[in-house]
Amino acid sequence: MIRRACHRDIPKIEDLLSQVCLVHHNGRPDIFKIGRKYSEEELKLLLTDTNRPILVSVDDNDEVMGYCFCIFQQHNNNSVLTDVKTLYIDDLCVDENLRGKHIGKELYEAAVKLAKENDCHNLTLNVWSCNPSAMKFYESQGLIPQKICMELIL
Repeated sequence: MIRRACHRDIPKIEDLLSQVCLVHHNGRPDIFKIGRKYSEEELKLLLTDTNRPILVSVDDNDEVMGYCFCIFQQHNNNSVLTDVKTLYIDDLCVDENLRGKHIGKELYEAAVKLAKENDCHNLTLNVWSCNPSAMKFYESQGLIPQKICMELIL
């Protein structure tokens, strides 16, 4: 089942945030520290922000198996960009012990549904090139590159 995250989910979400951070740190230790993207206090605030819904996948005991952090974005009256509404997936993670059970797909599909229900023009996300399994997953869901970020390490 997919539902909105609530306060009782914070400990498991923190665990999953640490798992994601470790994947990124292992792939790019020059950029990512070991830790978490959000503190407990930041998570509490995010749970109240209707512009930043957090979806969770839970098992029959209502235990969190994965999450999807979303952000509604819109660039009103921008000189270059149109006013389209976008749902941006800020982070999607499934517990490392539960991967391969289509939980990520269910979370992604719930995000697509949320975007459609809120009249979004598109859904976007960023994926790090050091995470080829994530790239493969998103490509299998039908996502295509919108832009490419490139770097030169000095």
